[in-house]
Amino acid sequence: MPETPARTPAGLSIFFPAYNDSGTIASMVVSALLAARALTPDHEVIVVNDGSKDGTPQILDELARMYPQVRIVHHQKNRGYGGALRSGFEAATKEYVFYTDGDAQYDPAEVALLWQRLGPDVDLVNGYKISRSDPFHRIIIGRLYHHAVKLLFGLGVRDVDCDFRLMRRSIFDTVTLTKNSGVICLEMMKKITDANFRIAEVPVHHYHRAYGKSQFFNFRRIFRTGLDVLRLWYVLVIRKAHLQASQAKG
Repeated sequence: MPETPARTPAGLSIFFPAYNDSGTIASMVVSALLAARALTPDHEVIVVNDGSKDGTPQILDELARMYPQVRIVHHQKNRGYGGALRSGFEAATKEYVFYTDGDAQYDPAEVALLWQRLGPDVDLVNGYKISRSDPFHRIIIGRLYHHAVKLLFGLGVRDVDCDFRLMRRSIFDTVTLTKNSGVICLEMMKKITDANFRIAEVPVHHYHRAYGKSQFFNFRRIFRTGLDVLRLWYVLVIRKAHLQASQAKG
């Protein structure tokens, strides 16, 4: 009886959006390379430099020269967190895509926890923070944001705001992302949920920010973020409900 050929290991793309992360991005890339190598021989690490003004571009170019599995996408101008994520998903070439931020508040090595949860019944593994290691005001803002968007968008995931996700790249054959701001994560999770992709959740550690400043949750951006969330809610919830009601009548 002929032997069944062994299945080729799934490929893994890891990417980081990076903006002025010169103090952390090198260690993140090296950690990601080590983690990916332990999971599959078919891997790549991509960093999207979103118009950084510090030494991030030069560090990334040197990393790409040192490691053949590393690729860099440079944005000449800052496109926002959403723009950086969209570029990362577009650049990824492997069967599975993992992303987290370049500021070292998450440990890339914990991608192994998400990888272990993959299976034929799972399309996306979403991390959720065991404990949030942020200043008190960010913790309060984060909790308010989390509960508000779960209610508005009808989401069941534990942590919409955890940028530590592993997913099938084929999801984006169905889901199209459009936002350039930080609410792209909300857009992504709502569209993935509405498309009935299967989501699993895994706890991950969250660490104190040792370098740089948050580009999303700060008092100057609260009003702008609130408007962006409401616009997205109108498009993905209210307008969609009206369209479905019209189709049902027709």
